[in-house]
Amino acid sequence: MKTPKTPQTDDLQPSKKRIFIGLLGLSFALIMLLILIGGWIATIGLNHLHPSLTLIAQVIAGLAFIFLTGIISALIFSILLEKDLPFTQRIRGLGIKLFLPLMEILGPRLGISKERVRNSFIEINNRLLISGNRHLIPPERLLMLLPHCLQRADCQRRITTSIDNCQQCGKCDIDALIKLAKAYKIRIAVATGGTLARKIVRDHKPKIIVAVACERDLTSGIHDTFPLPVYGILNQRPEGPCWNTRVDVSEVEKALQVFLKRV
Repeated sequence: MKTPKTPQTDDLQPSKKRIFIGLLGLSFALIMLLILIGGWIATIGLNHLHPSLTLIAQVIAGLAFIFLTGIISALIFSILLEKDLPFTQRIRGLGIKLFLPLMEILGPRLGISKERVRNSFIEINNRLLISGNRHLIPPERLLMLLPHCLQRADCQRRITTSIDNCQQCGKCDIDALIKLAKAYKIRIAVATGGTLARKIVRDHKPKIIVAVACERDLTSGIHDTFPLPVYGILNQRPEGPCWNTRVDVSEVEKALQVFLKRV
């Protein structure tokens, strides 16, 4: 087994940091504005019922402001340092569930495509997973999850039911990925979409997933499976989306080397 390496050893591109942190801060500001407006409206009505209720509403709004400020500050520091700090591992879920959907809405309105927003999110997610990788896992607890579009469109073999149906003719990257999975003794599966992917995850019960897909599917996969960690590798689309896509197999192998115990 080769010595583990870190995927994408170059520094995280500043533009990706700026996109993510900028939209994260803007989303936070928008949520805070809504909280303040909601609190102000509530205090007007509550004041007619009892003066103390107004104070209670203000205290709740203040606590919400402090709580969310702490979360956003921790996330931003974690991203800037490219380190998954101990207290950010749990609160990162709130960022994924609450702020990411809002960022995907705000981004296009500021001239930033959803693909760029998602790409920056995937890159940052990967970096935080690597930095927080303190315990290597046994090979049988890692799942390599692949999209069906990696298979040649004219191939007649149905590999979504079982990847063992692949004849490994070498015409697509599935062949190289199967060989990689066998070499590292990990589990590998192909999904046609989110529903099947979730079923595969439930059946295999992995501790970590190395997934190949487009920006949209990787982002939704990371979102849907949290807190189960997903390391995302973008596919290549020389013939367009969802059609005879490719993947850099060396990047997949580097990810495996980072997370797996050497056997």
